[in-house]
Amino acid sequence: MKHMFKPSRYYFTFGPNEPAFKVKPGDTVTTTTVDARGFDEHSKPLPEEMKQRSEGVTYHEGNPLTGPFFVEGAEPGDALSIEIERIRINRETAWSGIRPHFGSLTEEVPGRRLLLNEPLPELRFTWKLDLERNIGVLELPRSKVGRVEVQLHPFLGSIGVAPPHGRVEPSLTPGEYGGNMDCVETKEGTTLYLPVFVRGAYLAFGDVHAAQGDGELCGTALEVSAEVTVKIDVVKGWRIGWPRMEDGEHIMVAGSSRPLMEAYKIAHFEMIEWLVSDYGFERWEALQVLTQVGRCRVGNVVDPNYTVVAKFPKRYLPK
Repeated sequence: MKHMFKPSRYYFTFGPNEPAFKVKPGDTVTTTTVDARGFDEHSKPLPEEMKQRSEGVTYHEGNPLTGPFFVEGAEPGDALSIEIERIRINRETAWSGIRPHFGSLTEEVPGRRLLLNEPLPELRFTWKLDLERNIGVLELPRSKVGRVEVQLHPFLGSIGVAPPHGRVEPSLTPGEYGGNMDCVETKEGTTLYLPVFVRGAYLAFGDVHAAQGDGELCGTALEVSAEVTVKIDVVKGWRIGWPRMEDGEHIMVAGSSRPLMEAYKIAHFEMIEWLVSDYGFERWEALQVLTQVGRCRVGNVVDPNYTVVAKFPKRYLPK
């Protein structure tokens, strides 16, 4: 069944929050997201009554999430399949920025100074989006180049389910449940698989990026609002440890942790597990082939956990 869902509340956490909508396996949902600061397609901020609130709790109001969607029939030990059918940017500007205490070029966080140098400056950049040409344009008044045009490649920066063991995680953090992975592979045409830890899964997503380089170096991409269509299904009894993905060319695994090397190891270990359990590779032969043909990219090096995506070309899978 196809559903049009209009959000009435946005969440700042991944967890078993009150379900916004219930879906059945095989259903398709079309809905809208706001940008990372909570601005909608008209560049208006979320009103207070649409924000997650809990008595005595102060939330970091970044990356507001649409959902959560309660998926009927999803049980711990299953995997959730999310086919990303459509991501359509619904406004003509995106923002990005540099700010103190944030990004991959500082070791400072608010309230905890670890460096002697002055914090980074606070700067805001507004990109004009030419949706017909599918490009973003930034004027560079301080640079000799004058302006730059980049190809848009919209993707979901943050998408995940309720974490295991009763945990509730902020919308800024990636982990085994998905979350704020900021990996460009969560785009149109990709199917994302997430472990189910809680009955109903509680799928939520947001933080659409119009474009982003590997690592999200300064901490913000081209932040936009969008209309998103996903097809949601359940793979019964498929126990996976970390987010998996596939598109027309690759199977992929996202690992998130700190330091970056640990995220790298998680992604590649889980890839070997996948090659062995589902494709018939012997473990050490899988390691050898992955070593020679695998690719990887860094999703982010700015979030509370870093994300690395291991990629294995489908042409080397058994027919």
